[in-house]
Amino acid sequence: MITQLKKSPVFILLCLALSLQSCGQGKQSKISSTKSDQTMNNANLDTITLAGGCYWCIEAIYQRLDGVVSVESGFTGGTMKNPSYRDVCMGTTGHAECVQVTYDKTKTNLDEIFKVFFTVHDPTTLNRQGNDEGTQYRSGIYYRNEQQKQAAQDIIKALTEAKIYSDPIVTGVVPFTVFYKAEDYHQDYYNQNGSQPYCQIVIRPKVEKFEKLFKDRMKK
Repeated sequence: MITQLKKSPVFILLCLALSLQSCGQGKQSKISSTKSDQTMNNANLDTITLAGGCYWCIEAIYQRLDGVVSVESGFTGGTMKNPSYRDVCMGTTGHAECVQVTYDKTKTNLDEIFKVFFTVHDPTTLNRQGNDEGTQYRSGIYYRNEQQKQAAQDIIKALTEAKIYSDPIVTGVVPFTVFYKAEDYHQDYYNQNGSQPYCQIVIRPKVEKFEKLFKDRMKK
């Protein structure tokens, strides 16, 4: 748990800024060859894959960050090819629920992407976020190049040295291999199903926290 003094979101964001100045069933999923990958030829775009518990939560937050071009919910880090949501929920495929975030580097950057990531989920709980428990809910950063790897390691080091958390950060920094896009009904989930109990109880508080702390960085 975060220590009493350091429970303040403002304190966490200040530390990050100083340190970084430099769930159902459906049709089978398929390897993503979507807009976010196709537009990677644009020199201003980059993609990072993040796991921070239920992908509905993380997707809803990054959809609201200025500079993010697209967010896709899916799976990574497992052994089964083309897993379905139902497969992953069994906890035997080794996959993590994740989001693939494509962003415009002229409007945002890795530092900000990671600031948001470590603000809206708990990186100290192993294979769990709140009541969502299992290896599919683990915390992870899946890097595509050395720059992403170094940036991830730097923020984890900064948070650790600043003693923001009393428990160790367990976020994995792992080479990206493959991303499997989840079934269509998982995409844009919060925006399409905001009145459902899980959205109201679990996702909405996270979104509201983001909107409060990053209000100047939200999409217009």
